[in-house]
Amino acid sequence: MTKQKNADEMTFWEHLDDLRNTLIWSVVAIAVCGIVAFLFKEILFDHILLAPKEKSFITYRLLCRLADLVSMPSLCIDPSSFQIININLAGQFMSHMTISLVAGLIVAMPFVVWQFWRFVKPGLSPVEVKYTRGGVVIISLLFLTGVLFSYFIVVPLMVNFLGGYQVSDMVRNQIALSSYTGSVTMLTLLMGLLFELPVIVIFLTKAGIVTPAYLRKYRKHTLVAILIIAGVITPSPDIFSQLIVSIPLYLLFEFSVAISCRIHARKQQMEVE
Repeated sequence: MTKQKNADEMTFWEHLDDLRNTLIWSVVAIAVCGIVAFLFKEILFDHILLAPKEKSFITYRLLCRLADLVSMPSLCIDPSSFQIININLAGQFMSHMTISLVAGLIVAMPFVVWQFWRFVKPGLSPVEVKYTRGGVVIISLLFLTGVLFSYFIVVPLMVNFLGGYQVSDMVRNQIALSSYTGSVTMLTLLMGLLFELPVIVIFLTKAGIVTPAYLRKYRKHTLVAILIIAGVITPSPDIFSQLIVSIPLYLLFEFSVAISCRIHARKQQMEVE
């Protein structure tokens, strides 16, 4: 990997070439991690992807313990009421390929973020570099936290409700493999991106697009939106499932407001000086 020049010294074509190298290294990292995931098929599917449909999954066991403590049997759920089937000739192979790439993307995300940080760093001022130090770690941790939150909380609740929902006892649930894997991976990646909210607020605040006053003004609207999102993600009728999802999301919003306040105050102080 060649050493970067100062952003002012680089021509347009050199910038383009550096971007190309960034994209190539990112794709290579994702591909390598994806190949490793592809080779460990049993772990990838039996112990990770398909685990949330089994009663032995850790989330269900913890919920059953909680149900005993608070005397609410409805919290102890059994998701093993549906069967996953494959209806396409190449369905299992394509699912194996797709899930391996998604796993590669998740595992390689810190390296990908670092690559893009390395690309934009020469264009930042020394002050900006100082204040964004550790950004790669923060962005990566937030994304991985969102992925884990989805996998251990949101996905089990979704699988339990949608997998066991029946319009009639005469209709049995046999879920297509592509439908199950698509729903789980999409929800997991979306939650990973949703947890990047503090980072987005940082950039919007620094750009002057968002202010703490603006975020406080729409605090109630945000709370309602989060409750609606939690209700859609966890269609289960008990309020505890919705609170499990909505509370961390709202705390994430409040954390973003606090960050925005700090950045806004710093900007005003710099303008005064």
